[in-house]
Amino acid sequence: MAMSLLALLVWLVIPLFVILMAAVLWRRSKIPWYKNLVVAASIAVLSAPMLISNGVKWWYDRQVSELCAKDGGVKVYKTVRLTPELLDKAGRIWIPDRAQAKPTDEYYYESEDHFYRKGNPKVFRTQHQVIRRSDGKVLGELIRYGRSGGELPGPGHGSSFMCPDPTKASNFESSIFVNGDIQ
Repeated sequence: MAMSLLALLVWLVIPLFVILMAAVLWRRSKIPWYKNLVVAASIAVLSAPMLISNGVKWWYDRQVSELCAKDGGVKVYKTVRLTPELLDKAGRIWIPDRAQAKPTDEYYYESEDHFYRKGNPKVFRTQHQVIRRSDGKVLGELIRYGRSGGELPGPGHGSSFMCPDPTKASNFESSIFVNGDIQ
């Protein structure tokens, strides 16, 4: 409810107020340069929220990139020979999440999220680990950092930024489960 009211204020009430005040000042003005000043001030006031929003997103995206450069990405601690049991019907490596793993599954995922900032925008760290059930050893991990949100409230879909880029293959599973020699 509060976000709806804020969206109404940002997208309707403030622009209408600025346009109304600009029209009044424009009509009362007798000096040409003052009319130009009214137009410039109106444009500045109407564009300021978007500029501030983009600046906030840029700031947090930069922080996400710095965190990612420190410890983001794939880390492999031990490789294991790839067996047919680990492949799904499409031939991809499939490891269940710990909550979905059966007692007979030799490996499982554990995931943990840490929020550096909750709210809008949200800044977080996600860690996925592949664990061997027999000895509890972490075979490898994938660490991602991300930002979601940061826009003005409104009808559009929020943006996000993640590092490393989730749209590019991380080769996480195939770095741990290999055909050939094991470490």
